[in-house]
This record gives sequence, C-alpha cells and structure tokens, in this order.
Amino acid sequence: KLKENAMKGRIIVFSILGCPFCIKCKGYLDQLGLNYIDVNLDKNSLARQKVIEMTGQKTVPQVFFNERHVGGWDNLSKLSKEELNDLINLVEQNEPPKEAPNPSDWMEADDETEVGKDMLEFHCELDEYAELTKELRDSGIVGDHWKNLKNYKNSFVGKEAVDWLVKYKNLERKAAVEMCQQLVERHFGHNVKRGESEEFKDDDSVYQFIEDVQANALNAGIKTQCEPRPASELGEELRQLILAIYNNHLSPDGKKVDYRSIAKDEKFKLYATKTAELQRVNVEEATREEKLAFFINIYNALVIHAFVVVGPPANLWQRYKFFNTVSYIIGGYTYSLNEIENGVLRSNRKPLGSFKKPFSKTDPRLKIALETCEPKVHFALVCGAKSCPPIKTYSAKEVDSLLKLSAESFLEGDGVEVDMKKREVRISPILKWYKEDFGSNKQEYVQYVRDNMGDCEKKRQIDELLQSGNFKLGYLKYDWSVNSK
Repeated sequence: KLKENAMKGRIIVFSILGCPFCIKCKGYLDQLGLNYIDVNLDKNSLARQKVIEMTGQKTVPQVFFNERHVGGWDNLSKLSKEELNDLINLVEQNEPPKEAPNPSDWMEADDETEVGKDMLEFHCELDEYAELTKELRDSGIVGDHWKNLKNYKNSFVGKEAVDWLVKYKNLERKAAVEMCQQLVERHFGHNVKRGESEEFKDDDSVYQFIEDVQANALNAGIKTQCEPRPASELGEELRQLILAIYNNHLSPDGKKVDYRSIAKDEKFKLYATKTAELQRVNVEEATREEKLAFFINIYNALVIHAFVVVGPPANLWQRYKFFNTVSYIIGGYTYSLNEIENGVLRSNRKPLGSFKKPFSKTDPRLKIALETCEPKVHFALVCGAKSCPPIKTYSAKEVDSLLKLSAESFLEGDGVEVDMKKREVRISPILKWYKEDFGSNKQEYVQYVRDNMGDCEKKRQIDELLQSGNFKLGYLKYDWSVNSK
C-alpha cells in the first residue's frame, strides 16, 4: 500500500451507479492510498458529453491521471509497477494542465431529477466472458438446430462450442468445457431443454445465449455487458429508481397510477433499459429477506411496465393471459407474474384455477423459491386493479416490518368489514383465493386477520365474535377496474 500524499494534480474516475468495474477501479485506488474524484455520470449530462469527446467511449469506468487518459478497469489493472509509479509521480508533482478534465467546470450541470437520453447509451466495459460470448456468436456456430422435433433458432451445440475453443483459443478440451460451464453459471446462456441440469455438456445438447432467446419477456433482446450482480445490490438500485418513478406518478395514497405520464418519463426509460441486468442477476445466493424484497419490487414494477407497454387486461380471459405471459428474464430464466407470485413467493404453491405447481421437481427455478410461503406478500403485490393494496417499495433490511405494516394497513382499511348487527366478518377475496396460506377454516381465516391488525375498534369487534364462535364469514366484491388516475 502506497503512502497517501497530498497531490498537486488529480485523479478522476468517471463512473455510473452499480457498475462492478467502477467499484473495482475505485477499490483499487483506495488500496493504493490514492485520492481521486469520482464523477457520477448518472446525474451529469454535460460530463457525459465531455467523456465522449475526450475518450470516444461510452463505457465506464474512464480513469484520468491529470491529462493522461488511462482507460477502464482492464487498462488500469494491467499497468506495470513502473507505469503506475510514473502516473502517481505525475499527479503528485504536477498541477493539472488546461487540457486535463476539470470536474468543477461541470458541477453546475448536476441534476438528480434529470436522466438524459444519452445516459441510456453508457454501460460497463465488457468482462472476459461477455467478450467470449461475442466471439462465439460471431464464430459461425450459432444457427438453427433441431432438438426433440423442435427447431431452436440462434442456438448452438455444446460440443461444437468446445471444438471451436480448442481450435481457435488453443485450449485443452477440459479447460474449454470449464469455460463453457462458466458461461452457463454466469447466465450468458443455458440448455434449451427446460429442467435440464445446469452442467454444461460436451455432446449434442443444444444451448442458447440469453440475448438470443425468443421470449415474450419485456427485457428480452436487450444486451447487457456487465458481470452478474447480486440480487441484493441490483434490487436496491432498481428499487431506488422505481421509487423515484412512483414519487412522480402515484397518488398520495399509492392506489392510483398515471400510466400515460410514466410512459414519457426518462427515468422509466432508464428503468426499462436497466432491466437487461435482470437477465444475469445472481438470485441463487440471496437470503430470504433479499428474495422477498427483490421479487415483490420486481413484480409490482413488471405490472406497471406491462401496463405501459402492452396495456391493461380488460376481462377475465385477458387477465389470465396477462399474468401467465407477462414476464422478465431473471437470472437466466423466464419468470411470469404468476411464477413470481406462486412459484417464488408462495414457495411453489398452485396458482388460482391451476391443477399443477408452477415449478416441476426438475425445474432449475425451484431452488430460487422461498422455503416457506409468506402470506403477507398478498398485501404487497399489486395487480393493477383498484382493489389491490397500495403500491410501495420494500428494502431487504426492513422487508418483514414493512410487510407487517402493509398487512395492518390493508386489513384495518378496505380489506375487511365487520357488521356486528349481522355478526358477520367480510374479508377481501384475496384471502379466499389463497386460503391455504391463511388457514383451513373460517375460524383460522378470521384469526389470521385479527392477529395481523393493529390496536383498533375493528380488531376488538373481531375479538368479540371469535370468542363467541357465533359469526358468519363473507367476502367483499373485488374491483378489477384499472387503478389509473
């Protein structure tokens, strides 16, 4: 670790939020004990223009030592000890010349509310496996292949990929297979057969790269070049972006959405672009709390995304199709709204009106599902109807306490009615549709409602009815009209 000295010059790192190479770059400079200026391009349109002018690049990070342009993380990490010392001496002993970038000239351009269209074009530098994916796609091995009487377009055969690596990369066959295995584990591609093992096979097995999957997912076909990120990290970044969108386009009570204005919002366009990173996000290692927050936020954002792009369903059949087809590619696999709700958050329980569970025993998505069902998600998931709970975002650190508050708010509000004269408790149909999550009889359903209320008059009335054992259970009408404002 080098001694930290006052410098006459300056080191500048141009970065964007969430870029793993930017994080690596700044961590490396920290280890060296070097002061640097971090210029966040997310919030500075003028700085973005300057970076393009100075470097001709739209990738980050971009590092400068005074006027000397080093490049990205790959360039910085490969500097020899002598080259690095020369650069350090340059900034320690020399004030920056006029041609050196000067962030103070751009600070007035900072605007946290602005997301310029040019921001959508900036991305992380390629990692080595993204480079390999590009080379394999350009090699000629990708084409149409038949498997089990089905033609998979833009696919490749496992052994042909290994043959190419052996021939053109001079690898031993075992090393080539391991490299292909890394492509699968990093979610660049997967076996076209659903439920097949994630072990890469040096045989006639057929694979597709994620960007070539012909799916209806709303984030399909959008290229992503960054390394896979943990669900906790990407989820929090997307949550902050979603929160900014909600703040601008939700009613104060969170029950109405201005879908037309969202469609025109540059922040929504940025969100839609950044959903590409969901394709390769690492959800396998997420904790229960991280999965809860991540999938609740993504579910609600996906509904809004679909309402803006596809339009809301208008009848029973359209609703069935909507919740079974609207989807994102997450961690290499497609998840519909129903699969997020019933497969992941309800621990692989049958959806309403279905005779089978979302994930089979061999489905690789099964390992992502929560170990046990969390009933309170029903007070957090928003289907776009007026009878849905209010829209909120959930952080992993506070997800359980926030779900508790959401349950209390819903059950103490419009989700439950008590008529003491008729000795009747009327509850939201949500508790009927997913009754196995709440109990096995009317006593247990109402007991669950009572236990998840705060101290209020409605709770005291339910206590009286429960103690007597003499009450009726009814269900409120569900308003499916769109929650637009």
